[in-house]
Amino acid sequence: MHGETLRPADDSSRLRTRSAIRTLLQWYNHDTGLWSTTGWWNSANVLTVLADFSAIDPSLDDTIRPIFRNTFEKAQQISPGFLNDFYDDEGWWALAWLKVFDLNHEQCYLQMAVTIFEDMTLGWGGPCDGLWWNKTHTYTGAIENELFLAVAAQLANRAATEEYYIQWALKQWDWFQGTGMINAEGNINNGIDATSCKNDGQTVWTYNQGVILGALVELDRAAPDKSYLEMADRIALAAIKKLTDEDDILHEPGEPSLGEDGPQFKGIFVRNLQNLHKARPRNIFEEFLQINSESIWRNRGTNDQLGVVWSSPTEEATAATQSSACDALIAALSIGAELQ
Repeated sequence: MHGETLRPADDSSRLRTRSAIRTLLQWYNHDTGLWSTTGWWNSANVLTVLADFSAIDPSLDDTIRPIFRNTFEKAQQISPGFLNDFYDDEGWWALAWLKVFDLNHEQCYLQMAVTIFEDMTLGWGGPCDGLWWNKTHTYTGAIENELFLAVAAQLANRAATEEYYIQWALKQWDWFQGTGMINAEGNINNGIDATSCKNDGQTVWTYNQGVILGALVELDRAAPDKSYLEMADRIALAAIKKLTDEDDILHEPGEPSLGEDGPQFKGIFVRNLQNLHKARPRNIFEEFLQINSESIWRNRGTNDQLGVVWSSPTEEATAATQSSACDALIAALSIGAELQ
């Protein structure tokens, strides 16, 4: 990182984050419980963003908190139980409801995560073991396995049958390390080759570097072992080294042309990096989050819309780009709250 550690500027960080969240709320569809301009799994991440914001700033709770119940009821009319043909989609919704449970402690949200996880366990197996990406068993990737670890570890810290979830989490982590998906540079590639059952060498996406961080923080809490946070630290530093520009701004490989899924990815990384920073503080993480937050805001568009490229002026925004950027604003705001 360049220069000295940045500190949040009084209330400006809070005010800008509120404004960006208000813009994000404009895409909410009360009839479906989802967000227009983006997809099913993305909406789970938007919900997570709102819960994260509410946890540190209750100023918009009159609008945000009813959304949790509305989405819980309405979105199930599309996919009952938040289950579909993709185990990664299911993992995102499990994490979203766990976040809401942490916020309001209503058991229905915890139970939903428990039920989703049980469906995910049915995807474990195949010639390479691990969790399949989908229910037609066409690919085994990093993200669904990281999500499986994250949900298992979180449930170990929240549900009654702690040992059951710890055993799943440990099994998953042992398997994950054995695949070599964490490459020699400390970056995580996209998945495994179906023939060799080893790293397939595909794209190093930001979200694959992110979910694992939060998962290992939760695993260390459930079954303390210093190696978990040491590995998370290594992955985070490797991601920052590989995926940032000369000004320390995070970039997704191939941006701005990222399809429907890719615009969500960077926010997932910074969200989980902030979780790691809370557990294992580092100046480099704090600086990184503050620098990216400042760049996002500097490049905002009309009505505080936030785009997919965090180093360039916003030309177009969606619920995915807005929520992803909000992840960064919330992460920076969270650090500021910890410092006060």
